[in-house]
Amino acid sequence: MVTLIPKNLQNRELSWYRELFIVLMRRNLKRRYRGSFLGIYWSLLNPLVMTALYTAIFGTTFAQYYNNSALNYVLAAFTGLIVINFFSASTAQALASVVENGGIVNKIRLPLFIFPLSTIGANVFQLLMGAFPLLALITLIISKSPINVVALLLPIIGLVLVCTGIGMLMSALYVFFRDLSYFYELLTFLLWISSPIFYPVDIVPQAVSRFLILNPILPIIESIRQISLSGDLPDLTLIAHSLSSGLIVLVIGAFAFANWRSQFMDLL
Repeated sequence: MVTLIPKNLQNRELSWYRELFIVLMRRNLKRRYRGSFLGIYWSLLNPLVMTALYTAIFGTTFAQYYNNSALNYVLAAFTGLIVINFFSASTAQALASVVENGGIVNKIRLPLFIFPLSTIGANVFQLLMGAFPLLALITLIISKSPINVVALLLPIIGLVLVCTGIGMLMSALYVFFRDLSYFYELLTFLLWISSPIFYPVDIVPQAVSRFLILNPILPIIESIRQISLSGDLPDLTLIAHSLSSGLIVLVIGAFAFANWRSQFMDLL
């Protein structure tokens, strides 16, 4: 016999999850930027400084791959840095989120998935308030099309899905392996160096480039650059690739988290 949950109880539970998500997201932001002068705009300063550094070192050499334009290289590096910085920060913070809140869940029964999700949510808010408006402005100036500005949200959604999936997977694994954070730093570095952030993808040897398809960040970077910097209408194939990559990673991460969740309480 199937027991149906009354609709009002379902709505009440969803409302409680939403309120808890907002509270935890605010707590993450306040803890991160308490006493900070620039607040969430530190997330914008980092890619700007790194873009200037990469341009000073590699700009002259790699400009030929960007229509011999140093400005095009600057914009390409900036968009890549926005993506990789968001990925690195959000997933690294999500990694320890369940363990860090172990004391709370031992006293109060809370849905464990809310911790990595609220961490990702705080970083999404930071992105939307910091780097995204500048990226949208660049897109509007170059493409002169509001369609491109709206389409820019689609690969961003793909990025959020990727980070959510990996964040849930890493936070689950960290419960069992507390030295995972050191390995994850290396993994993030490998992902960063294998993504065309400060170098054009054209210089990657063919023997290596075939493995880049395994990098879930690559189609997202390429899609954002195509929408923002090409001046053409959005490439639906690139958008579909970025969204599908995000969905695949999200399903893997959510499946692992759900299957291992029953073992968490014994280790927290």
